[in-house]
Amino acid sequence: MFLMEGLGIIIAVVAVVLLVIIILGWFISTRNKFIRMEQDVESSLSRIDVYLTKRFDLLTKMVDATKGYTKHEKETLAQVIQMRNPGANASLKEKAEFDAQMNSVARQINIVAEQYPTLKADTMFNNLQKSISEVEENLQAARSNYNSNVSSFNKAILVFPASIVAGNKFTKKEYFEAEEAKRQDVKIEF
Repeated sequence: MFLMEGLGIIIAVVAVVLLVIIILGWFISTRNKFIRMEQDVESSLSRIDVYLTKRFDLLTKMVDATKGYTKHEKETLAQVIQMRNPGANASLKEKAEFDAQMNSVARQINIVAEQYPTLKADTMFNNLQKSISEVEENLQAARSNYNSNVSSFNKAILVFPASIVAGNKFTKKEYFEAEEAKRQDVKIEF
């Protein structure tokens, strides 16, 4: 009888120890899951910042380059139009000067065309549009990924019994809402 009682106590102790190990394992596993999920949220937020910075840098540089080249094309065109007609009453010397100016402009245009055969403002605008579209798609995907990670994290910490593990250490994360000046779109003016 004493042996039966001792065996019962041993079984009860083993059962309690196993229950404690199972609960402790679940607690550690759940806590680690929350930590990984929280890191995923932070990582996806960082990706948004990377794309916002990329968008600002890329678009600012491309807009400046496009503006500069558009200005160059406009000035060249205005110069050619102005020089196209020397005037009916121009002297032979003025016409010769006009011819020299036209040859100079033609050489400049040929040099630029040889160095940059496809360099045209419309190409710059097309590249600008493609870059804007690409960066915006990447940014939209990063925002979506962040909000998805936040949603998963928030659900995980609110669901019972995992909410016990979350306690006050893990709190709900806010969804992405672009309000700060840094997160505003770049204004493009020509």
